[in-house]
Amino acid sequence: MYTKFKEKNMPGAKEEDFLPLRDSVYNKLRQAILTGEYPPGERLMEVHLGDKLGVSRTPIREAIRMLELEGLVTMIPRKGAMVSQITEKNMSDVLEVRRALDILCVQLACERITSDGLAELRKARDNFERAVATNDSRRIAQADVEFHNVIIKATGNDRLISLEDSLSLPMYRYRYEYIKDSSGHDNLVKEHRKIVNAIEKRNPEAAALETGEHIDNQRRSIMRQIRLEREEETMNALYGKRTIR
Repeated sequence: MYTKFKEKNMPGAKEEDFLPLRDSVYNKLRQAILTGEYPPGERLMEVHLGDKLGVSRTPIREAIRMLELEGLVTMIPRKGAMVSQITEKNMSDVLEVRRALDILCVQLACERITSDGLAELRKARDNFERAVATNDSRRIAQADVEFHNVIIKATGNDRLISLEDSLSLPMYRYRYEYIKDSSGHDNLVKEHRKIVNAIEKRNPEAAALETGEHIDNQRRSIMRQIRLEREEETMNALYGKRTIR
């Protein structure tokens, strides 16, 4: 997807020295949530987080409020902050919209992509395959973002780009959910190749078909992950809740 979610928002970014403490804490917690370090349902204990990050409770509390406004954190009465759950309904709603937008994007890309754009797309495809070979979820997720960015940029439609951008935050969480399932990595590589092949041939029907299947497979993978996490939640409820240490 073509999105404002750039590398500076990824783990390992080095902008904290130039940010207010609250924003630095917010970025660190946000990255940890998006990359699954703090999974859905994880309790965010201010004291534990303060000790871990070496800050007082005040910037932790302010950062948690910012994350709540973003929908990444839920406040539970008498329990405090918790990483928001990824529900089947929310996931289905987002992917339903994304499926329609991505199909439109590849159809337009078939018509509008330039020779330079095709070269960039092939490079993004190859970069994704190299990332998959590392089995590094962060690298794979970023390479996946960059691959879809090229396609959406090729549409030349600013409104469409803006709509895709509005889905960037929830999609990043969902992207990590299906990338965690390494058994699906080979399929992702094959799907990207098929999409590129269809765009190279400027075949909008084939591109739309391959993109729809790509999203549908992601949906099934994420559903499996959500159900596995629900089972884990049940076990946690029986044998004790996990908190950040």
